[in-house]
Amino acid sequence: MNLRQRAPSQSRGAASNGSTSSNPNPNAPNEEEEPFNIIPIHNLLADHPSLRYPEVRAATAALRTVGDLRKHPYVVWREGFDLLDWLGIFFGFQRDNVRNQREHLVLHLANAQMRLQPPPDNIDSLDPTVVRRFRRKLLSNYTSWCSYLGRKSNVWISDNHRSPSASDHRRELLYTSLYLLIWGEAANLRFVPECLCYLFHHMAMELNRILEDYIDENTGQPVLPSISGENAFLTQVVTPIYNTIKNEVESSRNGTAPHSAWRNYDDINEYFWTRRCFEKLKWPLDVGSNFFMVSKEKRGVGKTGFVEQRSFWNAFRSFDRLWILHILFLQAAMIVAWEETSLPWQALKIRDVQVRALSIFITWASLRFLQSILDAGTQYSLVSRETKLLGVRMLLKSLVATVWIIVFAVLYGRSWTQRNDDGGWSAEANRRLVNFLEAAGVYVLPEILALTLFVIPWIRNFLEETNWRIFYGLTWWFQSRIFVGRGLREGLVDNIMYTAFWILVLATKFIFSYFLQIKPLVQPTNAVLNLKNVKYNWHEFFGDTNRLAVGLLWLPVVLIYLMDLQIWYSIYSSFVGALVGLFSHLGEIRNIQQLRLRFQFFASAMQFNLMPEEQLFQERGFKNRFKDGIRRLQLRYGFGSQYKKLESNQVEANKFALIWNEIILTFREEDIVSDREVELLELPQNSWNIRVIRWPCLLLCNELLLALSQAKELVDAPDKWLLRKICKNEYRRCVVIEAYDSVKHLLVEILKDGTVEQSIITNSFLEIDLAIQNEKFTQMYKTTAIPKIHSKLIDFVDFLTKPKKDISKIVNTLQALYEVFIKDFPKTKRNIEQLKEDGLAPLRPSSSVGLLFENAVVLPDDENNASFYRQVRRLQTILSSKDSMHNVPTNLEARRRIAFFSNSLFMNMPHAPQVEKMMAFSVLTPYYNEEVLYSKEQLRTENEDGISTLFYLQKIYDDEWQNFLQRMRREGLVAEEEIWSTKIRDLRLWASYRGQTLSRTVRGMMYYYKALKMLAYLDSASEMDIRDGSRELGTVGSQRRHDVVDGLETDRSSSMRSLSRSSSAVNMLFKGHEYGTALMKYTYVVACQIYGTQKAKKDPHADDILYLMKNNEALRVAYLDEVYMDRDGVEYYSVLVKFDQQLQKEVEIYRIRLPGPLKLGEGKPENQNHAIIFTRGDAVQTIDMNQDNYFEEALKMRNLLEEFKAYYGIRKPTILGVREHIFTGSVSSLAWFMSAQETSFVTLGQRVLANPLKVRMHYGHPDVFDRFWFLTRGGISKASRVINISEDIFAGFNCTLRGGNVTHHEYIQVGKGRDVGFNQISMFEAKVASGNGEQILSRDVYRLGHRLDFFRMLSFFYTTVGFFFNTMMVILTVYAFVWGRLYLALSGMEKAMKGSTNNKAFGAILNQQFVIQLGLFTALPMIVENSLEHGFLPAIWDFLTMQLQLASVFYTFSMGTRTHFFGRTILHGGAKYRATGRGFVVQHKSFAENYRLYARSHFVKAIELGVILIVYASHSPIAKDTFVYIAMTISSWFLVVSWIMAPFVFNPSGFDWLKTVYDFDEFMNWIWYRGGVFTKADQSWETWWYEEQDHLRTTGLWGKLLEIIIDLRFFFFQYGIVYQLSIASGSTSIAVYLLSWIYVVVAVTFYVIIAYARDKYAAKEHIYYRLVQCIVIVLIVLVIVILLQFTKFKFIDLLTGMLAFIPTGWGLILIGQVLRPFLQSTVVWETVVSLARVYDVLFGVVVMVPVALLSWLPGFQSMQTRILFNEAFSRGLQISRILTGKKSDFDL
Repeated sequence: MNLRQRAPSQSRGAASNGSTSSNPNPNAPNEEEEPFNIIPIHNLLADHPSLRYPEVRAATAALRTVGDLRKHPYVVWREGFDLLDWLGIFFGFQRDNVRNQREHLVLHLANAQMRLQPPPDNIDSLDPTVVRRFRRKLLSNYTSWCSYLGRKSNVWISDNHRSPSASDHRRELLYTSLYLLIWGEAANLRFVPECLCYLFHHMAMELNRILEDYIDENTGQPVLPSISGENAFLTQVVTPIYNTIKNEVESSRNGTAPHSAWRNYDDINEYFWTRRCFEKLKWPLDVGSNFFMVSKEKRGVGKTGFVEQRSFWNAFRSFDRLWILHILFLQAAMIVAWEETSLPWQALKIRDVQVRALSIFITWASLRFLQSILDAGTQYSLVSRETKLLGVRMLLKSLVATVWIIVFAVLYGRSWTQRNDDGGWSAEANRRLVNFLEAAGVYVLPEILALTLFVIPWIRNFLEETNWRIFYGLTWWFQSRIFVGRGLREGLVDNIMYTAFWILVLATKFIFSYFLQIKPLVQPTNAVLNLKNVKYNWHEFFGDTNRLAVGLLWLPVVLIYLMDLQIWYSIYSSFVGALVGLFSHLGEIRNIQQLRLRFQFFASAMQFNLMPEEQLFQERGFKNRFKDGIRRLQLRYGFGSQYKKLESNQVEANKFALIWNEIILTFREEDIVSDREVELLELPQNSWNIRVIRWPCLLLCNELLLALSQAKELVDAPDKWLLRKICKNEYRRCVVIEAYDSVKHLLVEILKDGTVEQSIITNSFLEIDLAIQNEKFTQMYKTTAIPKIHSKLIDFVDFLTKPKKDISKIVNTLQALYEVFIKDFPKTKRNIEQLKEDGLAPLRPSSSVGLLFENAVVLPDDENNASFYRQVRRLQTILSSKDSMHNVPTNLEARRRIAFFSNSLFMNMPHAPQVEKMMAFSVLTPYYNEEVLYSKEQLRTENEDGISTLFYLQKIYDDEWQNFLQRMRREGLVAEEEIWSTKIRDLRLWASYRGQTLSRTVRGMMYYYKALKMLAYLDSASEMDIRDGSRELGTVGSQRRHDVVDGLETDRSSSMRSLSRSSSAVNMLFKGHEYGTALMKYTYVVACQIYGTQKAKKDPHADDILYLMKNNEALRVAYLDEVYMDRDGVEYYSVLVKFDQQLQKEVEIYRIRLPGPLKLGEGKPENQNHAIIFTRGDAVQTIDMNQDNYFEEALKMRNLLEEFKAYYGIRKPTILGVREHIFTGSVSSLAWFMSAQETSFVTLGQRVLANPLKVRMHYGHPDVFDRFWFLTRGGISKASRVINISEDIFAGFNCTLRGGNVTHHEYIQVGKGRDVGFNQISMFEAKVASGNGEQILSRDVYRLGHRLDFFRMLSFFYTTVGFFFNTMMVILTVYAFVWGRLYLALSGMEKAMKGSTNNKAFGAILNQQFVIQLGLFTALPMIVENSLEHGFLPAIWDFLTMQLQLASVFYTFSMGTRTHFFGRTILHGGAKYRATGRGFVVQHKSFAENYRLYARSHFVKAIELGVILIVYASHSPIAKDTFVYIAMTISSWFLVVSWIMAPFVFNPSGFDWLKTVYDFDEFMNWIWYRGGVFTKADQSWETWWYEEQDHLRTTGLWGKLLEIIIDLRFFFFQYGIVYQLSIASGSTSIAVYLLSWIYVVVAVTFYVIIAYARDKYAAKEHIYYRLVQCIVIVLIVLVIVILLQFTKFKFIDLLTGMLAFIPTGWGLILIGQVLRPFLQSTVVWETVVSLARVYDVLFGVVVMVPVALLSWLPGFQSMQTRILFNEAFSRGLQISRILTGKKSDFDL
């Protein structure tokens, strides 16, 4: 036991079995025990393992030093109250808030004191430095806030370095407690951290007045706080501010109102960044202040700090420096390229070119003017009487920009005028040019200053972080003064690294752009501009329109030019990521073969990394770091003999064996290895007096046979040679010695004690030992006889391991062995007398006592000697194994995990502290209503193809299912049918652990608790403990699994069974304190938001959550409770519960009342926020519902937490990024594509972002937050409605803006699930794209775009919103290209241009576009990362396999999804959380469902592009050459086909003919079903059609105008095509186009007449309906006949006309949708709806035709199944049977 732990006076009862419930001292007063969370602070005499620590008592005692503090006059002071109670009484905090924060504080202070180095002299009292450090950290944001606002801090403690006095000590505790109490009860106000600073500022002042005994002037009594009484803080402080936020949210119409019309959390918070909050709000809060009024009211405060406006201009506003660079280079490059010299610098020698290039300054000034206009146009509503200076600056910026434009234009013009007058660059012309350059010099001065500060970053940081007024004045012009975004510069080394990266990327991009995009277009541009007398095919509105043609030529090139930096970033970041990964030693152990090579250094590596060394105080010096480096090299590459041999009596080896075996046992509990594989993988504990470390059988396979063959070869060689040869290989040396020692022990063990046979065997081995010792073994014995002995031994061991043992055969084998040993083995023959003399033969003749060995063999019985037979089986494996066992374990997941864990031990990681001295941490998981455990019904229910979830899982995880059955048989399962009755819970768990369920996440996260208990035991155990423990486990471990391997069923006790099931083997060795240590260091809180409602409704989810709590003692559940009061009032509470192991029921620990409903913003962050007050520790890991964890990874958590102490650059980390493994990749090819893409992002992508680019943010899942840093700065996510829909990444933005540092660590990983079905993936993509659309509007992105230095800004843009923006640019390029081509073809320009255009530039842009479209630039990081971790050839093979499985179709489709939702969100809003569902997808999705999901985002757009390409093919002179047409349009056709076919290619049974027919019927029924008020979108087309227009109802005026402008493109078809019709007779008069509208009007009229007739007559007077139809048809025929007779009309005109007029109709419908508010009440609207229905039928038929054709063709269905489920095929999934439901051989 550790000296620092004292056992309490009572017995250890509760502690020894790990119970967390308090066990009161029998001598203590019999008070009612209140439930507690982790430590029973209320009863320090309770027998609880955590109370053994003096630090806990010290912290509790420190809080009880109330001493002479003045008591509240109106509240009775009770014995046992402490400082928190005192604060609670004075300031009106809730009792449970006080209790919660008391434990929070005690736990933190105790943990901090445990970590103190050097340890304090008096461990029974709280060290003052602990409190001081904590107070500084907790109040650091408050201190900065005070400094920023120029207010004096109300923390009245001097921060000098003298040791604080007792009153200072108490005061520090009071300040920290006050802040925590405010935070703990602030509810939604936790999202507004500076508001909390404001509250703390005033409450700390009132606290000071009480402490300093101020007298109230009004009453003459000692002063009391201005808010006091029961729950006063909640009702008088929190609720008014909460109600303000709530009213704002309600005024936002559920987030659909424009962001500029209401205040979100950020606006509320930023109000407290200005001094006006002191003037207006006052203290106590003035509820009449305009702050509490809704924005819409005239006197309301309105938006603060920033106004979010919907516009694509945000991309320019936020990242103006990037676009200015692009535009200026484009202009300069065009000017230089225009000279058509072979190299740019040749052109730059020409003075005219130099001067023209200077025109970029005019452009630069114009762009500045544009920026100032955009700023004023979007942010004008921020200007008020209180913020006049902001308005002045906006105005001045526009004026100054205008002045600069004029100055540059005038000076530039004067220079050229002079030059033209003088006929060259005369002295005067040059003088004027110098004037221009002087002006330009003044203009760029600020940029030069910025560059200087960039080179010396610490000066910039100092200027920004110092709150001196002179610095405000200097920077006022350049940026608004805000509290965040100051001092963001990185250190010089980081600066150099990411600058070098970007200079390389930019240089490549600009060289490529100049030579392959811009220069090749100059010649065709000149040719087109010089074209004369072009014969146009249509009416020409403008005389000289060659410029429009040039513009259309340049448009796609410019679009690709603006986005292709994304491609270059992707290429370079892939290789940099690979380089960083190589230096991190990733992927060095990729498979079991490489594992074998390194395994002998494993124990040392594990000891070095996972086991704490003695903590030395000077540990951080250079000398120690150098020593560490040397040791790591020795470990990694096997240098130095000390790592070569690790004999079995060493403590290090025993510790290693304990950990390794626990990992393998965990694998067994997870069913990813079988019992046999456990025996092959584990390190057996030492027994049978074996002298060497007993390596896993896996490593020893075949080694004995190789040693025997060596011995056979070296027949007469001396012993030394033979020994040296064998000892060259460590495993061979060990296997030879182990086999010899095992055989020696085995033969002695099975013979009766005292028999002649036993003495013969003993003497024989003594003789051999002596020969070996004297190095005369090869002289005395024939090595050629060893193989014979070997074969006899194999027979002997085989007989021993059989279930039914035949003694006679065993005796015969022993006799044969004896014969060989006596006759064949020795080199010198001995007669019987010599043998008797040497004790190697019986003294009496055998006839008198029977044959030798006949009555001497006694075999131990199976049941009680499992350990013996386990050793025999191991010996059998060693003796007989001939294969290399490269396929053990067979499970791919087990192999991957072993390889990753092994590899990580040789990577660089901080040293592990002792568990006692590690940082404490929590895990927080938000949960709403997802699956907890799959129910029996869910597992059995079959889908339409007859497939149940269980059947599907059995086929995908076939080996794991067999392992599970094996485990169940060991636990008493007799027949497989019983699994549905006696083992149903186990079955449900097995299935749930393979889905994305809460139970899987909880199991994974509880591995932390299991790992900490084990590590705590190993930390404190002595050598004797570990040696004895190893032996004990050796005997017990063998009993745990022997029965199945022996083929025997044993009926063991239930306690034994439970041990082998749920708990760790090492648990048996624990002394009790391990539970206390682990509970103090780790808490897991699951925020089950609606658990209270689920309990009330008797929802099975609630029972499952209770089951999880019951089985995981460190698990806590936080939920929201609604209590209905009298008169319809509702009170809301945050509640924390746990399962009490002693009372055997759920108990409520804390209940903290909230000011109102929890959800004001987005659901997930609100859920996290309400539960975060129940987390503990220095760090919190955010884990989502779709995650998993692994025991072996949990062992490294304490190493990871040490990273918080190291500097990365100039800052310590505030978020530790953790690597993820996507575990859903094996389900289908789609899941594989998704997981491959995601894996490269969460590994390589984030590795580069963290180092060298320094812009890694927080992307959701397993990152570890510096908890106290974040809880004082707004929490671990942002929650404002809609704008923060991607809530997680805003925590990263917030962290970076507030000067935090995000790192990434790859020696530890967490599992993560991803969506696996096509529709799920598309919804996920839509969610992410919409989230990015909202991000680009946000203040965080704007500030980062302006406050980061130029190169970090580039990194930030291209890895967040820029990726989506550039994806959209690619699709726009396709549109620009095909529309441009269509214009050129239809106008006749292309005919005139034919032969005069150089298509090199088009080749370049088409290639780039195609590369992006195929997903190749997302594939490159994937290939590089795979090469790094699995090898180059496997990576290439994977990539080719993906292409064969149509990954490019999937990636192209994804681009469409991202573009549609990103663009629509920026333009119109409408971003919303999309629940993607996390189930298994083998179900066929109907055509109607696919149509609903993808009609607007993909199908209609693909049809549009398809029509353009068809029209182009029929009217373009270039397209007549088939090869040219294919080359030009193949990428566009690929996009069209992908967008139409992808949902069907990746749909199970997508090309099944019967399903296709049925689907089409269902689609037509859906289209024509009229529906009613409550009809859902999946029932009626009309409901769906209205829902699809929701975004148009919420968009603003600019959004509607832009939508109409975009829709006008559909009228171009009609304009272009009508002039091509024969009926037009080649006329180019405008009348042709105007007359064509008659056709549109007539067509619509006919349609309306028929529709009217159908509605009126179709049902009852059918004959009239037919009559109307007949008349219309006759009229149409008549018109066609007349046209044929009297005009040049041809039948082909009908088809061509369709291509002209159908798009016109669609354009009219789209414009009608925008104008719906005006049209809905008129007759026109019914026509619009009716026409829209017909168009959707038309689109549906167009999409259905290729699907139907492929369904009809034989073989396509099976090919599609092969493509979709290929990965699962190779894992043994019988998919054809799954999809047809023929479950012949297995049906449970």
